Amino acid sequence: MLHLRVIAPPDRSPQVVDLLSAEAGVTHLAVLPGAARQPQGDLILCDVVRESADRVLQGLRRIGVDTSGGIAADDVELTISTAADRAARRAPGSGADAVVWDEIAAKTGEQTELSGTYLALITIATMIAGIGVLLDQPILIVGAMVVGPEFGPLAALCVALLRRRLRVIVRSVQALTVGFLAAMVATALSTWALNAAGLVSREMLLADRPLTDFIWRPDALSWVVGLLAGVAGMLSLTSKKSGSLVGVLISVTTVPAAANVAVASAYGVWDEAAGSALQLVINLCAIVLAGLLTLVVQQLWWWGLARRSRRSAAG
Repeated sequence: MLHLRVIAPPDRSPQVVDLLSAEAGVTHLAVLPGAARQPQGDLILCDVVRESADRVLQGLRRIGVDTSGGIAADDVELTISTAADRAARRAPGSGADAVVWDEIAAKTGEQTELSGTYLALITIATMIAGIGVLLDQPILIVGAMVVGPEFGPLAALCVALLRRRLRVIVRSVQALTVGFLAAMVATALSTWALNAAGLVSREMLLADRPLTDFIWRPDALSWVVGLLAGVAGMLSLTSKKSGSLVGVLISVTTVPAAANVAVASAYGVWDEAAGSALQLVINLCAIVLAGLLTLVVQQLWWWGLARRSRRSAAG
């Protein structure tokens, strides 16, 4: 359930109240006339179940509240209310599967910023993975997967493609491109430094690495893994069940592949560098494709559910 705080000009406040009163998934509606000062207007509070939230937010936008007033939404962690239980039963669909598009767009849009923290995390993750491929150590690869922050821009790219937000698309691609390039350059430099210190060697890269050689040998399963990762990652994002495990899943062939490109390039093993680069591209494309298709299916599902609900109400 979401808690909505709406500031509406006095001339539009009745429309907002009518909209919220007519929505089956809205409860705990309160109106404080003239309570808002910046901007001035009426303060309207309510709780809305997640499966109705997107429809309510779209309705408020149509009234123009987003331009003449303001809308804020917070998650409600605990609700003890018979009225809330009744609203959840009346609203079509399941709250666990509900997609609040404005929430997803806001959440992913924040992750397209090319910040120092993002660059530091993706660089550290790639450097850890670079050591992992030289040592043929899956534990280090998993550690790099957890640290890697690249799912944020990937998810933002999927949402922006669906909603045709060119500006967010450009920022997402920029964050991914600059992030991976900076991380690979730093990893190549660190490989040379470790080699000079006698801690690693070219022979370690050329030796048999049965536990990590999949990173630079793309095949049909690379597409399968990337597609499954994209679906899982997007479902976890839209259902608010994301966690460290999702980060591990999404990074499985992105950060390690980028690290192997850097290490192989540092040692001049170009066939392995090319294979790793192809692996990286395949999985990035597969993740974006699967994420976008998942969002399309979810959107079509909720559109159909809303139509069936309207027919049922009309009947």
